[in-house]
Amino acid sequence: MAAPTWRFGRELLNKIRRWFALHPDWTLTLVVLAALVPFLAKPFNIDEPLFLWTARQIQMHPGNPYGFVVNWYGTAMPMSVVTKNPPLACYYLALAAKIFGWNEVGLHAAFLLPALAAILGTCRLARRLCHWPVLAAHATLFMPVFLVSATTVLCDVLMLAFWVWAVVLWLEGMEQNHFWKLTAAGLLIGLAALAKYYGACLVPLLAAYSLIDKRRLGWWAIRLLIPLAMLYVYQLATLLLYGHPLFASATDYAMSVKGLHGLSRMVAGLAGLTFTGGCLAVAFFFAPLLWRTRPLAAFAAVVVLMAAAILTVGIMTKNYNPLQGVTGPFVEIQIVFWTVGGAWVLALTLAEVWTRRDAHSWLLALWVFGAFLFTSFFNWDVNGRSLLPMAPAVAILLVRHLERNVLAGRKTWPRGVSISLAAGGALALLAARADFQLATAVRQSARQVWARYGHATRPLWFQGHWGFQYYLEALGASPWDLESSVVNPGDRLAIPHNNSNLLPPDPREVAMRETLTVPGPSLLATWNETIGAGFYASVWGPLPFVFGRVPPEGVTVYVLGPLTPAPAQSPK
Repeated sequence: MAAPTWRFGRELLNKIRRWFALHPDWTLTLVVLAALVPFLAKPFNIDEPLFLWTARQIQMHPGNPYGFVVNWYGTAMPMSVVTKNPPLACYYLALAAKIFGWNEVGLHAAFLLPALAAILGTCRLARRLCHWPVLAAHATLFMPVFLVSATTVLCDVLMLAFWVWAVVLWLEGMEQNHFWKLTAAGLLIGLAALAKYYGACLVPLLAAYSLIDKRRLGWWAIRLLIPLAMLYVYQLATLLLYGHPLFASATDYAMSVKGLHGLSRMVAGLAGLTFTGGCLAVAFFFAPLLWRTRPLAAFAAVVVLMAAAILTVGIMTKNYNPLQGVTGPFVEIQIVFWTVGGAWVLALTLAEVWTRRDAHSWLLALWVFGAFLFTSFFNWDVNGRSLLPMAPAVAILLVRHLERNVLAGRKTWPRGVSISLAAGGALALLAARADFQLATAVRQSARQVWARYGHATRPLWFQGHWGFQYYLEALGASPWDLESSVVNPGDRLAIPHNNSNLLPPDPREVAMRETLTVPGPSLLATWNETIGAGFYASVWGPLPFVFGRVPPEGVTVYVLGPLTPAPAQSPK
């Protein structure tokens, strides 16, 4: 009986494999759900409260999304001044909340749809640009930047979904001279820009591709006026509502904050390479399959020497602000390691243009270099979210190079593709898990503070923002306004350690203090200034994620007492 049972199991496995091969879109759907469903209960953190509060405002006043006041930088400010993102994702959140409520699971479930649309769109785009589109889609999914971003309710993955499908319809419309596909692509570009302003970069990208492909202007160019008209209407509407155009304000903010950080272009470029290598780590794991051993080793050696030199100069001149306060050679090794990965991504892109020099190669190259230059030198700071648009283009480039090597007769390790993809996926899942654990620890710390101090007769104030503010304020605590809040002896003040815009009280005004800790991530961190993890902003840390010993999330609670007069100074 053993032999027939064994044959039946093998036949069933073969049938399942054939079904997956014949139904790639369903296969990708199942893989996306398997990767993201475990994170549906992730608490809200970092910038998500801004989107949630705006969505609540939209439910009450749909035509005035930013017409409320928020304490986000330590003092109450109009939301129209605080926000640097357009409201389309917030409208989507408001609609999702009408259906699922304001709980984490329901809203994250709603954001599975943009993630799935982005991956399926990548697969459809890859069908036009390479022969293994499913591999390109899987490589995109398992980029650490994609998985971490897809476990949030921020605007990035929604923008990417519109972006990818706009490129798909534009390429199909140009090849078929299809009026409606080009028009739909123009509308999708506008929606991408209203989800996140970076989506407007599709206009010059697709204009450049079309000029390279057709070598002249045509009626296609008129469709690129659609997103510009949509942005103009948005600018005008926000000017009338809030007294200043929000798109222009976001641009001014990016340039002004970029200047405040004070990074030289050399150091900013290093940070851009480091984040590119870490956020798009799948490309690094594929490198041994695409380059011969000696050229790859020589390339890595040159990049290591250059990165080490820049890092040394930056530290010695104190010009590398992200590394100040972060100690330990292990962090510096990780910086150099992922810098090699980032340089490899750019080298891969240059090799594509040098080898093929067709319109599709130029599209991918401009796509990748545009995102890299924007993130490194023009955005307010280097961060993973700004590098997310690169993921589909880099994945397609990997597959195109792999296919070219196979056609050229280069021997490829049969299991190398699976192992490289699995390594990238494992790292991406570890990063997403660490971000999940961080958000969970932040929520737990807020609840712990409220359980211990929130039911006292005296008020409970807090500083800090992000998820800590969202959950503690929902429980009933009050944010401390650094300019106008009036506190009295006996009041409690909670200040989280891993947070921003903090101003601890004068020790003379403190009657008692207690520190509460909650364990967070253990082996890997995406957001912790102490060890240099700064996925959401490189000013927080020089790496998108860091392996190492991660300190727990801590909150110090102060019981305020009477002000002790300063000792009198003797006259001179």
